Amino acid sequence: MAVLKVKRIVVFIALAFFFAGCMGPKVSRVSEDSVTDLSDRWNDTDSKLVADEMIGDMMTFPWIKRFKQKKPGKVPTVLIQSVRNKSHEHIAIDTFINDIKRAGIRSGEVDFVVGGAERMDIRDERKDQDIYASDDTRAAMGQETGADFVLTGTINSMVDQVGSERVTFYQIDLKLVDMTTNREVWNGQKKIKKVMQRSKFSVF
Repeated sequence: MAVLKVKRIVVFIALAFFFAGCMGPKVSRVSEDSVTDLSDRWNDTDSKLVADEMIGDMMTFPWIKRFKQKKPGKVPTVLIQSVRNKSHEHIAIDTFINDIKRAGIRSGEVDFVVGGAERMDIRDERKDQDIYASDDTRAAMGQETGADFVLTGTINSMVDQVGSERVTFYQIDLKLVDMTTNREVWNGQKKIKKVMQRSKFSVF
């Protein structure tokens, strides 16, 4: 009788694993603009919302009005020098920087120039054009647009947990610096706080 009971338990466990394997994960497509928070971690919604809000805040400061008065008809150019991730988790910084650029360009109030390795790659291509491209199609040397301002920033985070409740706090700091004078003309800050609760039988 005991042997039969053990066999039934073994069959039950085997069937449970079989059906679990057959079901598998379910995947569905959603709009890229939808808010999908599966955890308290930084996600694509955070990246876009922070970029939009901070660019909007940047445009309300006096620096842009002074620039337009000094250089009528000219749009200020910005170089994003670095945005450092100092948080406790991996964050796709390139995605966040691109969200900042998109928000800025879409506003029509600022232009961006590339820097770092991307700028060097373009310069190498321009040198190749100077040798191999025809006169009427090659890009001229010495015609780059210089940056009027440099944007830098950091992303920091703190995590506090008691029992089944965890609070994750993000602070994003960005600043805009005048390339000529080194004056800090804008300092923006955005804070995000997320609360995650799980049952006592779950682990984070």
